[in-house]
Amino acid sequence: MSFATLMVCMRADRSNAGLLAVARDVAARFGSTVVGIAAKQLFSNAAAIRGAGPCEPHQHHLRKFAEHAAVAEDEFREALASVAKLEWRTQMTFGPSYEHIAKEARIADLVIATIDGHDRFFSPSGQAEIGDLLKSVGRPVLAAPPEATGLGFDQALVSWKETRETRRAVADALPLLKAMKRVDVVEIVEASALEDSRRRLGDLGDWLARDGVEANCSVEVSRGSECARLTAIAEDLRTDLVVAGAFCHGRLHEWAFGDTRDLLSRMRRCVLASR
Repeated sequence: MSFATLMVCMRADRSNAGLLAVARDVAARFGSTVVGIAAKQLFSNAAAIRGAGPCEPHQHHLRKFAEHAAVAEDEFREALASVAKLEWRTQMTFGPSYEHIAKEARIADLVIATIDGHDRFFSPSGQAEIGDLLKSVGRPVLAAPPEATGLGFDQALVSWKETRETRRAVADALPLLKAMKRVDVVEIVEASALEDSRRRLGDLGDWLARDGVEANCSVEVSRGSECARLTAIAEDLRTDLVVAGAFCHGRLHEWAFGDTRDLLSRMRRCVLASR
């Protein structure tokens, strides 16, 4: 198992340095082809449309996006100059940009995107946000914090829950887990569920071992916010990568209450999530 093709979701309106540092390290480890993609929805909000004169918005926005995308492509090619095979794709879309990226993701084994602290539900940028990608691409998504300087392969932390999403995420993460020097698995449960959790983690540890991953499995008793506890564990372990299921609801619910968004907003580590 490997990641032969990576798709990197570039922002055309700001630096992608952290994202590209992570993509570079993953590509170097797996010898991957890297496809960069920049997409933006045309007329993402009414205010932008009113900003141009009669009959001008379409061409104005196309021109501005083309300029920004060209800068992003230069950044992409410069940062990944050491990668043997690069491809670049760009598109301004009439529909949501994440839907376009989801279709393009048919060529990818892994999608890499930024955990965007500028994501604003009520003032969308027209570019694909991480929550939308998780819901739509049908591929594992490696979310990189903006301050990332790359992806180390020393320590991974698997956040286990007895859910389809988590099972999918761990299976998708196997190439990365095999590359790690140490893998820890933790499940956070109520005190009454400790015995069931130990049995589950025993099965999981055996399965991982058969796939070539020796994991240290442990159970934590839930005390307060699960996301806060998981973040603290990741910091204590100096984790390079967190693996978790993506729990996505309707967009407003995800924005206000979603577990995945809460985890990504707290975490200053790379997170691989699947749905």
